[in-house]
Amino acid sequence: MSKRSTTRLRQMIESDGIHVAPGAYDGLTARLVEESGSELLYASGGAIARSCGVPDIGLLSLTEVAARIEQMVDVTGLPVIADADTGFGNAVNAVRTLALYERIGVAGMHIEDQTFPKRCGHLDDKSLVSTDEMVRKIQAVSEARTDPDFVLIARTDAIATEGLDAAIERAHAYVEAGADVIFVEAPESVEQIERIAARIPQPKLINMFHGGKTPLVPKERLRELGYRLIIIPSDLQRAVITAVRRTLEAINCDGDSGAVHDDMASFAERERIVRTAEYLAIGS
Repeated sequence: MSKRSTTRLRQMIESDGIHVAPGAYDGLTARLVEESGSELLYASGGAIARSCGVPDIGLLSLTEVAARIEQMVDVTGLPVIADADTGFGNAVNAVRTLALYERIGVAGMHIEDQTFPKRCGHLDDKSLVSTDEMVRKIQAVSEARTDPDFVLIARTDAIATEGLDAAIERAHAYVEAGADVIFVEAPESVEQIERIAARIPQPKLINMFHGGKTPLVPKERLRELGYRLIIIPSDLQRAVITAVRRTLEAINCDGDSGAVHDDMASFAERERIVRTAEYLAIGS
């Protein structure tokens, strides 16, 4: 499955289409993404962190994040793009992250040029490593790939700290170092999105979610600009938070969830999603 998923993702970035990857954070949300008809899945590091009850500021270890990503890969046939933060350290750490992600069946990953530990790309007060240090990290990861189709995505957070021109300069250096896709995080206007597209001809990924620093742009317009991948990291998790709060309000008020039962999946539907019958049939 790993080889097929990497090849499928590479074909997507080499096409003239645009492909949306909703963000999941556990096996259940991964199954729901696949069931929805999505063609890609994004394993969101931020959503994984928040599902553990902690903020997205680099508190989880590589093994903690990888264990959750492996759960997602195991229950879906979709290509998985995984958040690899900074590679969880220096170039040596990043190579180890690659090896682990390849082994569990991830199709591609993005690493970023923040210092370690990092923080969410839409939070303030970020700090970056030098361009040279990030280039060495990308070169090391690119050369360490055992599957040539594994997609390496280089993210820069430089807009917030050094400005758009510096972010684009970094992006060019990262492509030269071996990145397959460029991810310029948190552009703050449609003009910036268009300038990135005009100055970076290589395949590009963009982060689109409601309420962040980046304005929402129709996916067809993004396709015309040369963006090939859209990730939507946290919207599913935010929807879950609202649904859980509504259900808890009913439970705390009435002692049961009957008042919101129309908004809940049935018992049977829940068991169908996790394929209870299929598991029980094994060996019977």
